[in-house]
Order: sequence, then structure tokens, then C-alpha cells
Amino acid sequence: MLVTCAIIIHSPKVLVTQRSEWMKLPLKWEFPGGKIEANESAEDCIVREIKEELNIDIKLVQALGSFPYSYETFNITLIPYIATYVSGEIKLAEHKDYKWLSKEELFALDWALQIFLF
Repeated sequence: MLVTCAIIIHSPKVLVTQRSEWMKLPLKWEFPGGKIEANESAEDCIVREIKEELNIDIKLVQALGSFPYSYETFNITLIPYIATYVSGEIKLAEHKDYKWLSKEELFALDWALQIFLF
């Protein structure tokens, strides 16, 4: 499964979201994103997912490549992007919570993915 995520920077903070109780990996923290749909580019996917899930617009700055990651019950290929916040007020469609955190604060979270990209 191909999955995108966005490391959204709104200086000097970074946006993180907490998964809802009903999602896979409930209450874990993540950089927001989602699954690539058929005939969709990774870039189009992450912009769409952020708009649908968070109601904000972002500008992609840099792709960070892709890498496989294995959970106990499923596998993904993660395609992360660095992005900047452009506009909009965050309204959560699927997630339980969100935070704007400093880079140092990110290490204290209970992450859905145990690999840091920075």
C-alpha cells in the first residue's frame, strides 16, 4: 500500500495529528496523510488528503523519497513530503487531536511509525 504524509511546517512549529480510537493504530501520533488512489500522483494525494482531513492548504517543498515499513499486520511504502502551511483553519475530519510542536517536542509522542525523518 502506498501512503503519503506531510511534515507541515509553520515556523517554527510542525503539525502532528493523533489518530482516532476507531482508526488502525488508535491514538498514535503521525504526520498527516493518506493512501494514494488509483491514477493519482503522490503529490496530488498528499495535497488532497490534507485538505480533506484537516481543511488546510499546503505547499509542497521537498519530497523525501520513499521507504517500506512493516507493521505487525500490514505493510506500507511511505512517501513523505516537507510542506509549508499556506491557509485555512484546521477542522479535524478523522483525527482525534492535533498539535503544533517544536522539533524537540516531537520525540515525546507515541508515534504510529517509529522512524523519524529528521
